[in-house]
Amino acid sequence: MSRNAIFDYPHLSASGIGDYIDCSLMYKFSRVMKLPPQYRADAFEFGSVIHKVLSEYYEDKREGFKRSLEQMLADFEMFWSEAAKDVEDIKYKEGKDYETLLSDGRELLKTYYKHLPENGYKVIGIEEPFSFNVEGISIPLVGFIDLIEEDESGAIIITDHKTSSKSYSSDEIDKSMQMTLYHMALKSMGYADREILLRFDVLIKTKITKFEEYYTSRTELDERRITKKISCVWDGICRSVFVPNDESWKCKGCQYKTYCDEWLGR
Repeated sequence: MSRNAIFDYPHLSASGIGDYIDCSLMYKFSRVMKLPPQYRADAFEFGSVIHKVLSEYYEDKREGFKRSLEQMLADFEMFWSEAAKDVEDIKYKEGKDYETLLSDGRELLKTYYKHLPENGYKVIGIEEPFSFNVEGISIPLVGFIDLIEEDESGAIIITDHKTSSKSYSSDEIDKSMQMTLYHMALKSMGYADREILLRFDVLIKTKITKFEEYYTSRTELDERRITKKISCVWDGICRSVFVPNDESWKCKGCQYKTYCDEWLGR
């Protein structure tokens, strides 16, 4: 089965649920009607390439080797060139282009390599696919977990790699729906009897690049809350409730704005 095969069948995902909550009409355009986006966002392409570089790093760690900084930088340059060089439909933020993000990526990875703590954690999953069902919802929740490790005590650590323009707030860490779903996914994969820790590894694209780690955890109450939210989203989808959220800060840069304007004009 290919990496994306789990997305070939009806499903929900953390990003899809988030899209529906942010703007259910945008969800309809992208995930029901499957209309092509007007452009590819530079941040998404950049983040995807960083993920690929870190996956290579942790593949080496799983095999007992430490990938060199020089190899990581070479990986980034190769992956970024494949993803973005001479690609016309990538929309860059003001002041950014292929070359500036090439430089940004190099600096972020240098910072990552310098500050990543040495540990004896055992790598047990990289880009690990998951699929599990929530009571009352007829299709599975699916996705991939960037990194799963096990520490000396037997605790499981789930790590999500992020690139960001700023540090994370406590709400972003402790209320992340994505992390709650990862916690539920690990329990469904046979780790319900283990301590599960959740970690964000965040590369921050400020003038002086930073790398920050944030740990968090989830409770049964968190799981019940997110299950209720998912149930409401699924009910709205099944009833074809798709409402434009044209007051969202995301609206101005939405990849589906032309479709939305046409829909509102009809």
